[in-house]
Amino acid sequence: MAVQIVSGSLPNIPWEERPAGCDETVWRFSRNPVVGRYAAKTSHSVLNSAVVPFGEGFAGVFRCDDRSRHMDIHAGRSADGIHWEIEPGPIRFRPESPAVAPSEYKYDPRITPLDGRYYITWCAGYHGPCIGLGYTDDFAEFVQMEHITLPYNRNGVLFPRRIKGTYAMLSRPSDTGHTQFGDIFYSESPDLVHWGRHRFVMAPCGGWQSTKIGAGPVPLETSEGWLLIYHGVLTSCNGFVYSMGAALLDLEEPWKVVARGADYLLAPAETYECVGDTPNVVFPCAMLCDGDTGRLAIYYGGADTVVCLAFSTVDAVVRFVRERRR
Repeated sequence: MAVQIVSGSLPNIPWEERPAGCDETVWRFSRNPVVGRYAAKTSHSVLNSAVVPFGEGFAGVFRCDDRSRHMDIHAGRSADGIHWEIEPGPIRFRPESPAVAPSEYKYDPRITPLDGRYYITWCAGYHGPCIGLGYTDDFAEFVQMEHITLPYNRNGVLFPRRIKGTYAMLSRPSDTGHTQFGDIFYSESPDLVHWGRHRFVMAPCGGWQSTKIGAGPVPLETSEGWLLIYHGVLTSCNGFVYSMGAALLDLEEPWKVVARGADYLLAPAETYECVGDTPNVVFPCAMLCDGDTGRLAIYYGGADTVVCLAFSTVDAVVRFVRERRR
């Protein structure tokens, strides 16, 4: 298979070859975690975080829960995508207008390069969890726009291009707490402010994704459809278990599912995924792609405590989705 992808060349993508004897579609970085819980000066944990190529290296927005257990997001830089320097204090957003309400908390960011700048979405506290939106051009100054959903909503992810002339987003309507349900929906906007034309995409469907699901990294445009890495949750006798899966969405009508993997790609198994503030969590938030080789580097949170890396290729993940579809 030779899947065509819309992605630039990224020769310095973090990469480690598949281990000898491993036949998994996705394999873990041997030096996980790449960001420890105390990577920021004031952090209690550093977890579900977003990374993009920037300049000669990489930039990121990291969820850092501080030692009062307040959730916020910090900027970070890296030359190689593996060794990170994270700002000790949270990002100070400048409101786009005086009427923009600040977020009481911020967590689980994603970054979407779009229209020549970097848009950041996060779960924002505004009378309950909703989707916050901001942008930066240089990862030094940040602007906060209006919240783009009402409470309650989580896992907001923008598409990296306009679809039929409009901006597009996936999100997961929610409730006030640790939701015992959750479907993925698609929404459109002419201006990143007014959102509508909501469409159902997909729901939990049993097994590892039987309780709730949520979009992960920014969808990757391929000749087979939008490649969506997402998380699915199983409710076990010991609580939630978060795993990573994949689906393909139609390129021009992304609420239509082309194919969806029945099996998970990665589930909690290593100590750093099973032991932490929230046990048994693999939570993907970012994915780098090298357009020349199809290599993928997927950043995910482990046990709500650390940031980890896993690797694959576009061909392998698309094959997985098509061959093991539900």
